[in-house]
Amino acid sequence: MLRFAYKFRLNPTDIQATLINKTIGCCRFVCNQALAKQNEKIGFWFVVQEMVQNGQLTENRWKSDFFHASNAQKELTSMLNEVDSTALKSTLQDLGKAFKEFYHKSKGKPRFKSKKNKTQSYKAKCNYNKGIGTVRMKRIEKKDFLLLPNIGWVKVAKSREVRGKILSATVRKSATGKYFVSILTEQEIETVQDSMFEIGIDLGLKEFATFSDGATISNPKWFRSLEEKLVKAQRILSRRKMGSSMERALGCRIKCPVDIERDSLLSANYRSPHQNRCW
Repeated sequence: MLRFAYKFRLNPTDIQATLINKTIGCCRFVCNQALAKQNEKIGFWFVVQEMVQNGQLTENRWKSDFFHASNAQKELTSMLNEVDSTALKSTLQDLGKAFKEFYHKSKGKPRFKSKKNKTQSYKAKCNYNKGIGTVRMKRIEKKDFLLLPNIGWVKVAKSREVRGKILSATVRKSATGKYFVSILTEQEIETVQDSMFEIGIDLGLKEFATFSDGATISNPKWFRSLEEKLVKAQRILSRRKMGSSMERALGCRIKCPVDIERDSLLSANYRSPHQNRCW
């Protein structure tokens, strides 16, 4: 069994986009709250341990004291009840994995999430009840839709069939305000019979691909065609000063990076289908 991911473009309605943004914000809130509590717990442990070493306490009972104080100050947040619970659980599980890797010194310490990041995302797990998953796809009147928990049926631009058992769906929002979904599936590998036919493929700059039989695929050079737009947007951004009146009036601090991100995404949208179509 292997896992495969399928990435598609989402076209949500205004109400669905609001729910997606709210889910992303709640996941970020839960992650930052848990991270702050974990940092507080680590500091609390060191304080109690130092008191034990100094003879002020007989034993380190930091767990009972810490969680008793935490429950006394706990406040119920009603907004968390409006979003997908599996997304919140996935956020906490990912944070737990990050701390586990940090304790094993394989990665750095987890950091707080910011709403200013270019890409915002959350992961919804697919639960099955009598063989029906909470994340699934269907086709209605030649249009494809994806069911997301607490969001509903969202219109999706499906470019290929999704095979296997769906495990989760990661919804991402780009800096340009576009929504994408990555569907993780688990499926069996089909055995392929050996073929006696062989061919060599060489990827290059002048030609996109050259085959050993002499056939070639031309390189459209999408980046070169959009390079002038990128240079212009970057030049405008480099001339802006933080806190200037022009920046406050035109909002160039926000607008110019979005222009650069949009042109870069446009170049990627041209390039990716060409690469996949060639094979």
